[in-house]
Amino acid sequence: MFEAMTQYIGDFVSISCDLVGLGEPTHREPAFAHVRNELFAQLVDRGFRSIALETGRAAALVVNDFVQGGPGSLDTVMREGFSHAMFGVSEGNRRLVAWMREYNTGRSPKERLAFHGMDAPMEFSAPSPRPYLEYARDFLGLDLDIAGPAGEDERWGRAEAVMDPAESPGDTAGAERLRAIADDMLAALYARAPELIAATSRDDWQRAKIQLTSGIGLLRYHRQAAERIENGLRWSRLSAVRDALMARNLLDIRDIEARRGPTLVFAGNVHLQRNPSHMSMAGMDLTWFGTGAILASLLGTRYAFIAGSLGRSEGLGLAEPDPGTHEGRLQAGAAAWRLEVAGADRSAVSRTDTRPEQGYFPLDQETLDGADAVLHIGEAERARQRT
Repeated sequence: MFEAMTQYIGDFVSISCDLVGLGEPTHREPAFAHVRNELFAQLVDRGFRSIALETGRAAALVVNDFVQGGPGSLDTVMREGFSHAMFGVSEGNRRLVAWMREYNTGRSPKERLAFHGMDAPMEFSAPSPRPYLEYARDFLGLDLDIAGPAGEDERWGRAEAVMDPAESPGDTAGAERLRAIADDMLAALYARAPELIAATSRDDWQRAKIQLTSGIGLLRYHRQAAERIENGLRWSRLSAVRDALMARNLLDIRDIEARRGPTLVFAGNVHLQRNPSHMSMAGMDLTWFGTGAILASLLGTRYAFIAGSLGRSEGLGLAEPDPGTHEGRLQAGAAAWRLEVAGADRSAVSRTDTRPEQGYFPLDQETLDGADAVLHIGEAERARQRT
């Protein structure tokens, strides 16, 4: 059964762990972002110096510049620094960014908190790689035509370009040319690193790498979208490409942050869980290895996963869970939210009272078996008020 109830995340983070994945079962319940902020503040007291959210890595550079004390307004940062629109309007994210900037005021660079994006700007649509590749081209000082082979940005950014392989630009001659250009630029970025860093800075070099790898990731995603295979398999592979990019981004982030302290990662359970990810969409059953499964295999005990769970949410129209479900077993007790060890009560089942528009992924035994702990929000409205 579930035990060891607490509201202190430090009880679940070992000294060997430098990457903690905090999952949420739905993006549509704001309470998780508010609780995350409280837990991140606890981890900062334990030496954590960075957080990574499920938003585009290149876009997040705008947010990090701001929390480091750079110019601009909070409104502008929330509008421009999140590649997924729903995260830019999140009150919990707004509070996080404002708090990080305030925390960093007067502190040395080593002690400041850093904000990272772990994702690429892709899902059911994906933008043109052109601006990302042009950024790297200009940093390298090369005379290359990117706009010509890329064509109009609109043809990449349409939903149809991902939804329908016949509408995808991902396997065109222009896309193939861009992939070759991008690969050559990445080789040049490393080959010329001493020269480039001496002329600019290590941070500038990293920024160019982030822009370039974001463009390469978009090219890979569009190439997979163009595959004319069974649609369920195509979407499983698209999900796998996206999660592989997230895993690579997080490994890069850890390389940057290694000397400063551990990192908290906040994203959907379906991305951060250790077991294979599953999703039903439009009559398709998708399966792939998510970011957490990749990281767990590469990092071992350096990676920890805390699964998110939700009991009741008036805003989502999510009713009290059946007592025999995993969420129902976690629902016992008066706390608005709490952390618990993920136990082994195998008589519980997955809840079935959710609707697609809630975006809720119910807990299952396999996910719990791979979790170090569970963050259960019993009543979303109370949790938001408490935090």
